[in-house]
Amino acid sequence: MLSTLFLTAAISVVAQVKTTTVTVENKSDMKLTAQPVVLSLPLEGTGCCAKMSPAHAGCNVRSALVTLNGQEIPCQLDDLDGDKSYDELFFLTDIDRHETQTFTIELRDEGEPRHYEPQVYAEMLLSNKKIQEENKQDLYISSLTVENGTNPYWQLHHHGPAFENRLVAYRIYFDHRQTVDIYGKYHQGLELRETQFYPDSTQKANGFGDDVLWVGSTLGLGTLRGWNGQEPVMLEDVTHRTLRIIASGPLRTIVEVIDDGWNAPTLATSHLAPLTMTTRYTLYAGRRDCMVDIRFDRPASDYQFATGIINVKNSVEHTDHEGLRGCWGTDWPVSAKDSIGHKRETVGLGICIPRQYVRQELPKDKRNYPFVVATDTDELHYAITFSSDNEDFGYHSADSWFTFLNEWKKRLEAEVVVH
Repeated sequence: MLSTLFLTAAISVVAQVKTTTVTVENKSDMKLTAQPVVLSLPLEGTGCCAKMSPAHAGCNVRSALVTLNGQEIPCQLDDLDGDKSYDELFFLTDIDRHETQTFTIELRDEGEPRHYEPQVYAEMLLSNKKIQEENKQDLYISSLTVENGTNPYWQLHHHGPAFENRLVAYRIYFDHRQTVDIYGKYHQGLELRETQFYPDSTQKANGFGDDVLWVGSTLGLGTLRGWNGQEPVMLEDVTHRTLRIIASGPLRTIVEVIDDGWNAPTLATSHLAPLTMTTRYTLYAGRRDCMVDIRFDRPASDYQFATGIINVKNSVEHTDHEGLRGCWGTDWPVSAKDSIGHKRETVGLGICIPRQYVRQELPKDKRNYPFVVATDTDELHYAITFSSDNEDFGYHSADSWFTFLNEWKKRLEAEVVVH
């Protein structure tokens, strides 16, 4: 019996190591920095295939090592569906125009993901009335689901999940608005764990950032809503609403919003079953933009939606009439009754929607620079970005911001091939 136990233990510590290479080719005329490389697991060339069970020897990845020219680069393993198996391997690279890079990847079926210095951060917190220190909470959660008619907006600190990299920070309201809001920084760094989106007077004096945009019930920065043919429609009529943090570093954060059983306004003449919409907001280290990836539970050709950006007070607009739109303006970041202790904030906002989704670029109104968007499939994708005039590393005029937006669109459209 003792020898059998010893033999079993000896076998269990023999790790399966799978090694393969991945080539990344930048076919564009632009040098790309912090270019994301996302690989679905299992990888080709490792002897595993999609038909194999994750428990198959060597296919249940627990740790990964990525090297380029013999040098280790940080990577991240993410479990996207919560089944305790990693679904994606992710890393970032700087790649010159027309350059090809070959990465060596080692996957192990035991151990833990390698540790790297965090370059991003995400949090969602329940308010804790027992905490006496102003604005600080300690009830961290990673997921919350509520039924129709339940509004946790006031029970959650900073009203929903917040996430950041060293350049920018975002948050998403956990209510029928689901508005995307922003936090601007003065200096590069991770701040949210300390400020929790609401810096105190000492932190402000020490150069920490703050909320820099009042969004209210507007489209904020790229919020997606229904479209009834005349105006945006908020997501009030849902069976369940879930917000969860899927990934929180070290290189990217992913926040997911699931609107289950949404009776969205429809173009159809007959009654349609409720729609389920899953939205993922992905923020990468080293980039100020956030990717918005939406999937429906069926093709959504019978629907139209609205998105866009808030019309910041006295803002000037930039558009190429091909899905890129931005503004630069100055306003109070809070409501009038809460303005004590705040100053007017100048921000640049931007949204870039692939042309195939744009049905109409609507004229600006007092609240928004809106679009009507739609898809013939079950997917919809676009990107959002912003800059605060407070930054010592960013943009400080409408002209410079709009120049950035034009280059940003070229970057988003740059052809990068992974094989």
